Amino acid sequence: MKKTILAAAIATLSTSVYAVELYNQEGTTFSIGGHVSANLNGSEQGDTDVGTNSPRINFNATQDLGNGFTADAKGEWALNYLDGGDNAFTTRLGYVGLTHDELGRAVVGTQWAPYYDVAGVADMPIAYANDFIYDNHGALGTGRADKMISYRNGFEFGEAGAFNFGLGWQGANDEREYDESEAYKSGYKYDDRIQAAVSYSIAGFSLGYTYNTGDFTALGVTKRTAESHLVSVKYGTYGKGLYLAGVYADNENMNYDGSTLLADSNAYEALASYALDNSLNLIVNYEMVEGKQFANSQKETAREELALQAEYNFTPKFVGYTAYQFDLNDANNNQTDDKWLIGARYYL
Repeated sequence: MKKTILAAAIATLSTSVYAVELYNQEGTTFSIGGHVSANLNGSEQGDTDVGTNSPRINFNATQDLGNGFTADAKGEWALNYLDGGDNAFTTRLGYVGLTHDELGRAVVGTQWAPYYDVAGVADMPIAYANDFIYDNHGALGTGRADKMISYRNGFEFGEAGAFNFGLGWQGANDEREYDESEAYKSGYKYDDRIQAAVSYSIAGFSLGYTYNTGDFTALGVTKRTAESHLVSVKYGTYGKGLYLAGVYADNENMNYDGSTLLADSNAYEALASYALDNSLNLIVNYEMVEGKQFANSQKETAREELALQAEYNFTPKFVGYTAYQFDLNDANNNQTDDKWLIGARYYL
């Protein structure tokens, strides 16, 4: 049995597909990465407008510490280059990591959580992807987790596959806001939050499970528990031939119906894509969240969408994309709003 950290851990967790290396000498590297995008988007109920899809810039550094240890640091900021103003940059990631091939990887800071290692298998397309993961994901650690300490490691068994696991912890954090009279206005106060994730991969298939929980105080006085059990399965590599992925989550106080927190919810995501030899990737994905606001109320559909998408690599760093998303949630006379977009992304 060979024990190993996830392959290319630093590169994978950096979320940078490409980066420009500016310095590489005596065990130290420094690079700049990210991407910018622009698209024309509209909807059945709205106007056509110019938008973006998660543009960002990041700085990455690594240092060989010897004895098999490598330290790395990352800062990543979202770019607001269409509207201007004072908020041109907002923080996405900021962490320091330490990796060893045998002892694993530890990270401190705002980072992609172990939960996302399992939940993010269907969060692949540029245009429309796995939205329910991002319901307050920073505080609840389901996507980019704020102020987290994490640890990951794994075991390889040769042709018998590989087992990986991750642990995450977020400390207490008060995000409540008050008006001028010191009356509660909005936000939550969070107690300690913990999560664990495991996955097993063999012959192109991967099966994963993750658990996430923590208490928080809502409306200034009411304490609730956020909890998620999520399983996922995938096959293949996105952008290379056939890729299939599915996600199911059983959640409490994790998802939203608009601005309303759901006391109990179930979330589903399915993705199928096929990348041709000419780099054209054809994609279909489906997402649904159903839940109830109170323990004794009836479960209803919060959102349900089906999207048809296509991505094409004109060059390795320049990708065109287009998509049409059908809003399927017409329950209780909801007014549906189909969406579409066409755009391009350039990787730095």
